[in-house]
Amino acid sequence: MTDDVSWVDQTKPSIARVYDYLLGGKDNYAVDREIGDVFKQDLPGSVAIAFANRAALIRAIREIATTTGVRQFVDLGSGLPTADNVHQVAQRHVPGSTVVYVDSDPIVLAHGRALLEQNDDTRVIQADIREPEVIRNHPHTLEVIDFDKPVAVILSAILHHVNDDEDPKGIVDYWRDQVPAGSYFFVSHFRSGNNPETAEAERILQQTFGRGRWRTDKEIEDLLDGLEILEPGIVPASLWRPDAGDGVSRIGDAERELTVWERLIAAGLARKP
Repeated sequence: MTDDVSWVDQTKPSIARVYDYLLGGKDNYAVDREIGDVFKQDLPGSVAIAFANRAALIRAIREIATTTGVRQFVDLGSGLPTADNVHQVAQRHVPGSTVVYVDSDPIVLAHGRALLEQNDDTRVIQADIREPEVIRNHPHTLEVIDFDKPVAVILSAILHHVNDDEDPKGIVDYWRDQVPAGSYFFVSHFRSGNNPETAEAERILQQTFGRGRWRTDKEIEDLLDGLEILEPGIVPASLWRPDAGDGVSRIGDAERELTVWERLIAAGLARKP
């Protein structure tokens, strides 16, 4: 790490930094790598979850930027900067698109601000997604997001870190009520496979962070109640509108069988009617 982050507690692992490590990033500590290595070594193949999720997010941002009139993005639980962040994808296709990144990890704030120093259309704030009003009314949010116009709300790999008793549906409902018709919601989420891999991965996350909830496709759909879920629905992330050459085909075809791990992360795009 290049920034002075000596004030961060380096003895406690961070979900954002573990994810960064699994994606090949360098913004992590030994304690994060220790958890990441459990997935790499004890659950071989599980890193595919992180890569499948990231690829689906990039496709979703591109889809929103190029096929809708939405030019504003709120990325909740954004994690650490990596290649092809939301603002880079959106602004590549539509210059001037505005983005607010939100994460509770102070490392995200430090590195995000450094990355975005030269980007006037993007803000980074440290906040907990379980306190949506704080995010909605934050001065940085209001600087670049006009809630009278459609917004893309990004919930990529974050709602599965909200336990049932913390009301994940209430979080989605709040944002659904804050944005106008024509707004979009991208969600990716750990997908219950009712298999040993799911059970072990869930056990590791709960033991380490006290959170990590695998949900069925129906449970994920229920989180999006009141929104129109677009084709192809809630599906494994690798099958969510894949590009030609991705090595997988669209739903209904059988170009390549997904691994058990690739099936454990789902994705979907919904629209507020």
